[in-house]
Amino acid sequence: MKWRGRIVYLLIALALIAAIGYGFMPRPVPVELVAARKGDLAVTVEEEGKTRVRERYVVAAPVAGQARRITLKVGDAVAAGQVVAFIEPARSASLDPRSRAQARARVESAQSALLAARENARAAAAEARLAEQELARAESLGKASFVSQAAVDQARGRLQASQATRQAADYAIQVAQHEVAVARAALTEADAPATRAGRSPEILAVTAPVAGRVLAVPHESEGVVQAGQSLVEIGHPGTLEVMVEVLSTSAVKIGVGSKVLLDRWGGARALQGRVRVVEPAGFTKVSALGVEEQRVRVLVDIVSPGEEWKSLGDGYRVEAAFVLWEGSDLLLAPASALFRRGDGWAVFVAEAGRARLRDVKVGERNGLEAQVLDGLKAGEEVIAHPDEKIAEGTRVVARPK
Repeated sequence: MKWRGRIVYLLIALALIAAIGYGFMPRPVPVELVAARKGDLAVTVEEEGKTRVRERYVVAAPVAGQARRITLKVGDAVAAGQVVAFIEPARSASLDPRSRAQARARVESAQSALLAARENARAAAAEARLAEQELARAESLGKASFVSQAAVDQARGRLQASQATRQAADYAIQVAQHEVAVARAALTEADAPATRAGRSPEILAVTAPVAGRVLAVPHESEGVVQAGQSLVEIGHPGTLEVMVEVLSTSAVKIGVGSKVLLDRWGGARALQGRVRVVEPAGFTKVSALGVEEQRVRVLVDIVSPGEEWKSLGDGYRVEAAFVLWEGSDLLLAPASALFRRGDGWAVFVAEAGRARLRDVKVGERNGLEAQVLDGLKAGEEVIAHPDEKIAEGTRVVARPK
């Protein structure tokens, strides 16, 4: 009985020791395992862009005046040479009672000045006639030697002076007549500047330079326009391009003719594009976080068939992915599995339930996957997101997906 009791106590003690030891034993770390695979890889620069009509014509007012209401609507088709707007001469400002009284007074003043100029002209004409008579008498007396030649010359000079005075008086009459016309024009009603003269105002017709569709009507309602002010914008929706603003550090990697994938534009699949222009000058743009960035505009031509993107219009949003490099049938591993080890790269490979450190040689990579040139084989499982809990020989278990 004593030995049986000792054996029972011994077994209980061993069970407690085993339970305590099991509780302190390191448990496997749950990790996400991803198998290295063969596939295609593309290194891209992704930015948001928008479409715009390549050939866009802004029809502007050639002169200042009163524009009539434009009846064209956005989307209407126009032909080359079609009249898109009419511009009438600018109307005079309306006169309040005080200004009207002042204008009438200026008219009366100008008329009085005209009468005075005419009287001065009559006086100058009389003096000129008297000077002619005096010169005729002086010349006849000079021939008879009753007066000297100096007296004849003085009479001739007085005639020339009186003729000049008469000519100046005639010019003064013309000036006074113009001043009367200006004063009367200021008194003309603003709503009928030309009909008072018995004729209709001159109207300038503004025509479309090319055939296309109306993209915008900046000045639709009737009103005053200045020379050069935009009236109608015309273009052909079938000649769309994509304008993308990329960081200058990415623009230096993009070349003319580079392949572009245009996605998230609303269609069923991505469109194909080609880079036509990388502008040589950049500009500063402030991001949503308030950071100043140097951006460069890149223009992309859509090379997919027009039937695939006929629903696209001017100013639509697209996502542009510029392909910098691409390859096929490559050994790929998740980019999140890579970490720096010295001057190279390394991964943790899951082998027999334990993490094994493996140095790898990496080629091209994007944000999701990387090309593995050496150190891995297709089908080997790597730890996708290794943290400080993972080390060489650590027990790991696959996290349920």
